[in-house]
Amino acid sequence: MEHTTRIPPAEITGFKGALIKRMIQRKLGQVPTAVGVYWHNPRVLFASSGLGGKVQKWDACDEGLKSLAHMAVASLVGCTWCLDFNYFEARNKGLDLEKAREVPRWRESSAFTPLERDVLEYAEAASQTPPTVTDDLVDRLHAALGPAALIELTSVIAFANMTTRGNVALGIESDGFAAACGLKPLAGRPGVASAS
Repeated sequence: MEHTTRIPPAEITGFKGALIKRMIQRKLGQVPTAVGVYWHNPRVLFASSGLGGKVQKWDACDEGLKSLAHMAVASLVGCTWCLDFNYFEARNKGLDLEKAREVPRWRESSAFTPLERDVLEYAEAASQTPPTVTDDLVDRLHAALGPAALIELTSVIAFANMTTRGNVALGIESDGFAAACGLKPLAGRPGVASAS
């Protein structure tokens, strides 16, 4: 049975729509379902995309750590779209795919370094309501990364919460980016079915 979003995707029309579709198809090979859903309010779509583009340009924190953090948020929140897309993007950015695929079960996996485990724990702790971040965890990350990278990592986690929670609320699920390029399925969280 094919999944449908809670708000059906709008047809992406007009001059701007044609440009956006062409740019996205050139970069990704297909237009994600999320673009159609958010096309109902292009101002929100453009603002979110613009912020996402700025977030991708930040360079004080290691790209691999930021990717793991975003995937940890997606796994915690249950955003299959973000998990799938970030796994696909990890491949495109030359990041460690074995680590990326193991994020949903990071606590049980032996794939991660102590610093990566702290990043994954921090992403989850910052995403709880209320946040459960401890002084000890922040102290370890501050010592390992420095203040600029820690601020950047924290902001990436906050951005990931905005995108993952919006996708889950609107019923936006995986578009199969990782499967389309032949990546092994993501590891499932213990007791939960695989995310892709």
